[in-house]
Amino acid sequence: MAALILHHRHYGERAAPALPVLLCHGLFGSAANWHGIAQRLAGERLVLVPDMRNHGASPWDPRMDYPAMALDLAALLDRLGIARAHLVGHSMGGKAAMWLALSAPERVGSLVVADIAPVTYPSRHGVLVSALAALPLGEIAHRRDADARLAETIHSAAVRGYLLQNLVHDRAHNDGAGAWRWRINLDALARSLDQLLSFPAAEGRGFPGPALFVYGSRSDYVTKYGLPRIRALFPLARLRTIANAGHWVYADQPDAFVAAVTGFLKV
Repeated sequence: MAALILHHRHYGERAAPALPVLLCHGLFGSAANWHGIAQRLAGERLVLVPDMRNHGASPWDPRMDYPAMALDLAALLDRLGIARAHLVGHSMGGKAAMWLALSAPERVGSLVVADIAPVTYPSRHGVLVSALAALPLGEIAHRRDADARLAETIHSAAVRGYLLQNLVHDRAHNDGAGAWRWRINLDALARSLDQLLSFPAAEGRGFPGPALFVYGSRSDYVTKYGLPRIRALFPLARLRTIANAGHWVYADQPDAFVAAVTGFLKV
């Protein structure tokens, strides 16, 4: 299995003395989701924010599972000459970060997981992938048109707005009209949803370092069902609830999220 060369953003100084932080976005996301958080974390440390495979400006590949994503992340650190980093991951990115911590604990200073557990979840995303794939891009005049069409299936305006960040318009040369396209690999995501909803078998593995699991009080992604698995794989794990936050905990309550992460990294 070969790693992909991930597109990434960096914040702060490469020569900063503190251990770097690697931020990993969730399904349907991109590095841009972390922009505000990354700016605030990049004081005395370098912050790296990749587009995960099949997302953003990173390469597409048929394989879409957590061992592959973890390998991509390790390869990014290798290319930048970084032996160890703190990992912060949300949702899908949290699972990728967890797998890197379990498979290569020597690369991970500490782990922060936002609103996800290392367990299998019921399907919540199949309808989203199908709705995006069914959008007739050749008939779209503007983004409002795409939003109106998606509203027939996806009723949450916030979710539509999040998904539509992936709809980009390529300006045509020679005075053409250009074309809309998705910057996420919908085919690969559709084929891989079962793997993304689950977590790899981790018997015999464990991360011996510090870990913080942050979750929203209005989210149902981290429940009593997932706690034994968290404790088994991450014995030093702390859990912290962010009040008045849903699944996108870092976007709902950015001040509380940054405070939780920075406080944890100082310990």
